[in-house]
This record gives sequence, C-alpha cells and structure tokens, in this order.
Amino acid sequence: MERRVVVTGLGLVTPLGTGVDKTWEALCAGKSGIGGITRFDATALDTRIAGEVRDFNPEDFLSKKEAKRTEHFIAYAVGASRMALEDSGFKITDANANRVGVVTGCGLGGLGLLESTFDTVMKKGPHRVSPFFIPMIIGNMAPGMISICLGAKGPNASLNTACAAGTHAICEAYGMIKHGHADAMITGGVESTITITAVAGFNAMKALSTRNDAPEKASRPFDKDRDGFVIAEGSGMMILEPLESALERGAHIYAEVLGFGMSGDGFNMTAPAPEGEGAARCMEAALKNAGIEPSRVDYINAHGTSTEIGDLYETQAIKQVFKDHAKKVLISSTKSMTGHLLGAAGGVEGIFSVLAIEKGIIPPTINLDTPDEACDLDYVPNVARKAEVNVAMSNSFGFGGTNGTVIFGKYHP
Repeated sequence: MERRVVVTGLGLVTPLGTGVDKTWEALCAGKSGIGGITRFDATALDTRIAGEVRDFNPEDFLSKKEAKRTEHFIAYAVGASRMALEDSGFKITDANANRVGVVTGCGLGGLGLLESTFDTVMKKGPHRVSPFFIPMIIGNMAPGMISICLGAKGPNASLNTACAAGTHAICEAYGMIKHGHADAMITGGVESTITITAVAGFNAMKALSTRNDAPEKASRPFDKDRDGFVIAEGSGMMILEPLESALERGAHIYAEVLGFGMSGDGFNMTAPAPEGEGAARCMEAALKNAGIEPSRVDYINAHGTSTEIGDLYETQAIKQVFKDHAKKVLISSTKSMTGHLLGAAGGVEGIFSVLAIEKGIIPPTINLDTPDEACDLDYVPNVARKAEVNVAMSNSFGFGGTNGTVIFGKYHP
C-alpha cells in the first residue's frame, strides 16, 4: 500500500546564514548573501563575487578530528542534516536504524581539495597526497558521513544530476518511503565549489554575472539587465517520513510531499530546450504524479538563475503548463538572494517552498528593477508578500538537460 509522505524536519546552511530561522528571516527581508570572493585570490577572473557561507563552524557539528578531515561540502551536509533531525524530534535507534536512509544530491563534490592536491603533487610529488584525499572528494561521502554521524543504516545514495541533484534526491527519498523501502529519509542537496577552476570554467562559458562592483545586485532573475548567475554554496536537508509515523509520535508536520516529475531535454549540453519544452514536460509530469490540476498551485519557487534564456524559457514553460492560471500563480526566484547553489539548490529551495506553505509568506525576487517584457508573470518583485499557500512547486533544471520538479502541499488530515 502506498503511504502519504510528510516533511517533519528542516536544516539549512546558506550564504544568508546557518540555520533555518536565520536564513528565512534574511530571505523574507530581501537581503542578499552575495559578496566578494574570499576563498582565493580572484583578481585575475572576470567574476570576483559569490554566495559564500560565512558563519558555519564545522566543529559545531563534527568532532575536531572529523572536521579536519572533512571537505566543506561534506561538513555542510552533516550540519544541515543534524539540524533537520533535531528539528524533527525523530530518534534513530538500534531498532529502527536499518529503516532510516539518506539520499543527497551534489554536482561537483570536493573540487577545492582536488585543486589543492594537484598543486601538492606538482610541487612536492605524489607521495605527499593525503590518504583522506579520495574519501574527501567523492560526492557520495556526503550521505556516507551523514550515515556515520547520525547512525542511519538504511538506503544510502548520492545523485549527481548537476543543478537538479537536490530536487532529484528529494524525489527519490519520497519514493522510497511511499513504496515502503524506508521509514524515514534524510534528504536534500549540498555543494561547495567556489574555487578558481569552477569560476574560471563558468566564466569561459559566459554563464556568470560580472557585476563585481555591486555584488548584492548581481543576481537578478527575470530582470532585463540580468547578465548571468552567481555561484554559491551550502546545503538544505529535510526529514521525510510516513504520515502515520509522524502522527503517532506527535511530530510537527511542515507539509506533505504530493508528487514529483522528471524529464530530459535531449537538446544541448548546457542550453535548455527552446521555449522550455523540457521544463514544461517536467512540471506536467509532477502535476500528474501529484494528481492535481495546475489551478491548485499557489506558488512556484522558480529555477530562475538570472541567465538570459534560462529565465525566458522557464517563463514560457510556466505559461504553457498553467495557461490562464500562469498570471495568477505567485512565482519567485530565491536565487536572487542566495545565488545559485548548483547541486544544493533543489534542497535549499525545496525547504523555502515548504516554509512558504508553513509561514504564509512568499519570499521576493530581489533586484527585479526593470522587468524583461518577455518575462511578464508575477515574480513577487523586491518585497515579500503574505499569501495563503496550499500547494507549492519547486523547479530545478540542470546541465545536460536534466529536469526535476517536486510539489509540496499543506497537510490536511
């Protein structure tokens, strides 16, 4: 028998702050988490800005010994997971550990350590490579360390689907609980690749904003003057469990997972399919899976990266799917404040969608000063808006034409 799946715990590490309350407060106030790059000397790069996590202390979540041998992205994932588990009140015990799983999404893994280790090899030779090098760079060490630290011994996996990875992870975790393969899942996304190689690579593609003199204005989805996305880092993790389990233990239910959709563009390595054809099929699949009509969706957390064709095609896709309702549904791109967290984006933005339902507040799209005439929907410009949200949709679209959409709903008995 298929089970209803609910969200009972949330954890966030973002450029807006560590912790759900800190991030949400800044988000609703329209604050930007974008600033100058401090991780390395970015002088020679076209882009010298990013959404860095600035207030995270790994030793708050890991032992001193573990923190030293743990790459940033792994520490972020463990930190967000610990916060989510504590928030949920769910206890992992010897009796239930085999039924508690972890699925996370990650795009690039430990790229920073890869860079520094290569430098070590070139300068000092191969025998100076740390024995922790491989375990610290592989993407699946995020769910691996979550399992080790929290004792979750059920299904354990990492999805590598670029910027859709966090959303795909939530979809996979939802399916595992719905169909009885697990009784609780820790899931979401993580990324920490603000490195000279990553920024140089995205610069070579002309994908990043070069608005270096005004970092807080650089990420401007749907604005006529947008000039690319802003790379960012962090993690968003949530606890999913069957409805009956949550009710039995008196857990706080943030929202219910109603359904999901996935699609492939089959078009281009980096560019989305024209007119958002693939994105439209993804949203349609999610609505069908959830068994709801488009008119029931109150809010869409858009992929909205602040790239020229990405924002345009997502707008066109929404119009195609929602038709007349497209003008009524509230839409925002929280990347305007966090930047683009790549593989972590879906996890973080899934949480923002859940909180929009919980709080009755739509976070704004900041820097929307001169709307693109072709992007003419209600993107909740610059100021958060109070609104009842019964159903929220979160979109994530990645390189290679991989798309993911997850739909959350207000819990009704």
